[in-house]
Amino acid sequence: MAGTRLDSIDRKILAELQADGRMTNVELANRVGISAPPCLRRVRSLEEAGYIRGYHADVDARELGFEVQVFAMVGLASQAESDLSVFEDRCRAWSLVRECHMLNGEVDFILKCVAPDLSTFQKFLTGDLLTTPNVESVKTSLVIRGAKDEPGVPFDVLEERLSTSA
Repeated sequence: MAGTRLDSIDRKILAELQADGRMTNVELANRVGISAPPCLRRVRSLEEAGYIRGYHADVDARELGFEVQVFAMVGLASQAESDLSVFEDRCRAWSLVRECHMLNGEVDFILKCVAPDLSTFQKFLTGDLLTTPNVESVKTSLVIRGAKDEPGVPFDVLEERLSTSA
């Protein structure tokens, strides 16, 4: 299990930074129960090992004028690896696409899109997504409201799993 490569201090550091990536190293060290210099070394090691991929502000899309959020379920005509990669590259280039996940099942990809209004999303849908080579079908669902949007992983579940496997 991947989480077992980290000790409990590393997992506490990750949990605290996931909850608040802006805290100072001194505050982080206090929260996890170690002094500041080894805490900073551990954070840097976690960054270098790829456990921490970056630090981001959690911006409010609606406050910034992005009133529309849509999930688009995309079916491709071909699922050859080269065709999947081309589609993923295309998704990375579209600014309205905020997330792109390849799925197993009835659809090949689900895209999370944001737009300032429906006409902007429709223009993207008809002008870009539907005209992309290899796109066979697109079904969209407009988000009415979100009940939960929590990034990261549930560290409490990881800790519980580790305590029962020890």
